[in-house]
Amino acid sequence: MPARIETVARQFDRRLHSVGAHDAVLREVDARMLSRLEYIRLTPRRILDIGCGLGRSREGLLSRYPQANWTGVELSASTARVGRAEQLRAAGLARLWRKPLQWIVADGARLPIAAESIDLVYSNLMLHWHPAPHRVLPDWRRVLRIDGLLMFSCFGPDTLAELRTATASALPQAHPMPFVDMHDLGDMLVASGFATPVMDVERLTLTFATPRALLAEVRALGGNPRDDRRAALPSSRMARRLLQALEEQRNGAGRIPLTFEVAYGHAWRPAAAVPRVSTVSLDRLREQLRRGARPS
Repeated sequence: MPARIETVARQFDRRLHSVGAHDAVLREVDARMLSRLEYIRLTPRRILDIGCGLGRSREGLLSRYPQANWTGVELSASTARVGRAEQLRAAGLARLWRKPLQWIVADGARLPIAAESIDLVYSNLMLHWHPAPHRVLPDWRRVLRIDGLLMFSCFGPDTLAELRTATASALPQAHPMPFVDMHDLGDMLVASGFATPVMDVERLTLTFATPRALLAEVRALGGNPRDDRRAALPSSRMARRLLQALEEQRNGAGRIPLTFEVAYGHAWRPAAAVPRVSTVSLDRLREQLRRGARPS
């Protein structure tokens, strides 16, 4: 059973105290997304950063597009509050006078943004947390101007493969977080009305000194917001089994690996299709019907 949006928000509220210290994957994927923008001709005036977390993509986006205005959208009100304060300190009053800091607390599938008002929708590692990504993409298309760009990243099915293997043996009743396949995301983009979608995928591997350090990283990234996840904490015996299962995955360097499959996608908001209209005179239509021909 997938998560509800309220459950996702609570999970991210709870992780707030640790997300700033466990953002290596977020920062690395953000840098790779920004590098992809180097090859795309775009001069956005309004950027919407959806699932912006603490707003740490803001500086890189405005460095690349200094003429743009940035607006962050974050589901977790607590994260938005802390992120806004952090960005205020980092930007300084003089810079904020020239470039106001705009922050919105909202569900990424129900954006309080006017239609066709955004030039670039940017979303780093947010989409996989939403319970209904097929409803998110149409709203992102709605807010984009014609010829506006969507650029996003999200986790794929092989993410946390080592932890899934350990959990299957140590906690067989657990329900790990599912992630959508890259090809399914591409189909969703097309179904949502985006044009020329491009998807690619790569794998990142972090290594950890201890199983507890690995689990702390996973919890900070968002944990598991599934509604049908195990309600009770695992027993001491179960916890020891999980730690041991992770210990057994140490590599030749003595570290415990953890894989992240990262899917990247971008697509354009095309102009609305012009319906094809055919005209035929009434006399011609009668003649075609009399002859049994199909009207053209």
